[in-house]
Amino acid sequence: MGDSFRDLAVWQRAIELTLAIYKLTDAFPDAERCGLTNQLRRASVSVASNIAEGYGRSTKGEYIQFLGHSRGSACEVETQLVIARALNFGSKQALEVAEGLCSEVGRMLRAMMKSLQSRSAPLVPSP
Repeated sequence: MGDSFRDLAVWQRAIELTLAIYKLTDAFPDAERCGLTNQLRRASVSVASNIAEGYGRSTKGEYIQFLGHSRGSACEVETQLVIARALNFGSKQALEVAEGLCSEVGRMLRAMMKSLQSRSAPLVPSP
């Protein structure tokens, strides 16, 4: 494990997802600022934030729990992207980028959780 959550590939991709969501939602109708735009942005920020928060926790169980929260937020983003596509919000290209990143982050989170669950060693070395 690296020295910081910033070293995690899944966190880096989650940040890319958030940036893609912000770019996508810039093109949404103004009437959606307090609706789908806000929901998508908050959920996408939550993905990376929960990865970071879990990394900072003191036990492996807490870390896995926060990765689960992150995975739930990624599923929320995925659902909201389906709705955005159905409503023809945003460009097709921006939707495809966001959907691809969301799927990738979801797969990475599942793999990371599975890997952590199979390890018996503590996550953070003792000082």
